[in-house]
Amino acid sequence: MIRRRLWAASLGVLAATAVVLSGCARSVDGAAASIYDDPFKVAGLDATSGPSGARKGAPDADLPVTGTDGGEIDTMAANAVSDIESYWRTEFPALFQRKFEPVEELISWDPRDSDGPRFCGDSTEELLNAGYCSTDHTIGWDRALLLPEVVEKFGIVAAVFVLAHEYGHAVQTKAGIADENVGGGIVREQQADCFAGAFMRHIAEDKAPHFTLNTSDGLNKVLASAVAIGDTDPNDPDNVHGSAFERVTATQIGFTDGPAACTRIDEKEIDSRRADLPQRFADDSDDGELPVTDESVEAFFTSFQQIFDLSDPPTLQLDGADLDCADADVTEPVSYCPATNTIGVSVDALAERGTPGRPGRRELFQTKLTGDYNAYVLLASRYTLALQRDRGDDLHSPQTALRAACLSGVITGALSPASPATLAEGSVWLSPGDLDEAVSGLLTDGLAASDVNGETVPSGFSRVDAFRTGVLGGEQACEGRYR
Repeated sequence: MIRRRLWAASLGVLAATAVVLSGCARSVDGAAASIYDDPFKVAGLDATSGPSGARKGAPDADLPVTGTDGGEIDTMAANAVSDIESYWRTEFPALFQRKFEPVEELISWDPRDSDGPRFCGDSTEELLNAGYCSTDHTIGWDRALLLPEVVEKFGIVAAVFVLAHEYGHAVQTKAGIADENVGGGIVREQQADCFAGAFMRHIAEDKAPHFTLNTSDGLNKVLASAVAIGDTDPNDPDNVHGSAFERVTATQIGFTDGPAACTRIDEKEIDSRRADLPQRFADDSDDGELPVTDESVEAFFTSFQQIFDLSDPPTLQLDGADLDCADADVTEPVSYCPATNTIGVSVDALAERGTPGRPGRRELFQTKLTGDYNAYVLLASRYTLALQRDRGDDLHSPQTALRAACLSGVITGALSPASPATLAEGSVWLSPGDLDEAVSGLLTDGLAASDVNGETVPSGFSRVDAFRTGVLGGEQACEGRYR
């Protein structure tokens, strides 16, 4: 969500001290190799395209559920809790040197029912949620509206992710970490996302009795669910889960580095990830949206040129993405042609991509978070191909695609109004929510993380990680990681 600034905007790569995912290294022929060296790996795992969902033939868990209707959602939820508890029976004692205590009760309800079971002492009528109650160590969920919509839009494992997040709160309570009265709740929520991410890796490693998860579209959908269900109003003090960008980051920390890394998430760590990024709208009238027009595209293009200062900057054409290019395919709605060093834009199509969406009347949330930065980050990614051409990089490879995502992150960070240097007057700047829109696009079609022919890598996890590396680590981090 970008607004046009009428005075000098800010420029500069975000502080290199900001934390990016630490990842890990493996040994290849006796030498250390980064887990990011192979674009077809996902935090060290193969980018698989196998089944995701309920494991066929697995017997259902024998866990009682208060208020159950005996249906598929409650069966799935009980199986999920069974697998989650099996995971924590091993991980909890190893991590906290304490005996693991499973939750006392599982509670299911239909929020349309006026006489359903109570949860945490309150009525469950109109309670469209899942939650953990620390007062009686119970977990409950809405089986009629919330979880069915999660399953329909993002798959069964996304619903398991929701429950793994809630069980993360149970782990925090029994371990005595992340006091809910400290840090405004954000630390507690980010740790729970991280714990859920660690459990997602457990499933992806084929260790869960009831579920499977591939690391391409399956994991992409899990992360997309975190985007869709994240906090949407940064000015609302009750929004303590964090932005979609923050939720996905916390989930990826757990998936990459395991549950021990989650315990190290605190206010300082979260602040380091927020760096200079905008956190609040200036006032209630600001929605952060800048509609895509010829003028706005030209303004962004000018800002990109100031950020990278290429010796041979590309030219901009606004009469269509088809440039009749000799050495690259058309990638609607924005294309880059290396032969002529030109970026072509189909402005109307790009504007459609950048139009904010709204949930339908009977929807709880959108499948994809849309807005103006869905469009502008794609424009940025095509500009980064000109930068790669300027440096003599290959423009037709998976590394090209991840560099495009990473360098688009560099541009995004440089557009933050709190960045340390300055763009010229009349430039554009970043608004709260822009990163969430970028992440949503990276997880769905991934065009902003594609090479000159529009080819991307299968893992949305890797695409988002590349983008975040650029946002938080800067241009040098992109060059070091995606050689």
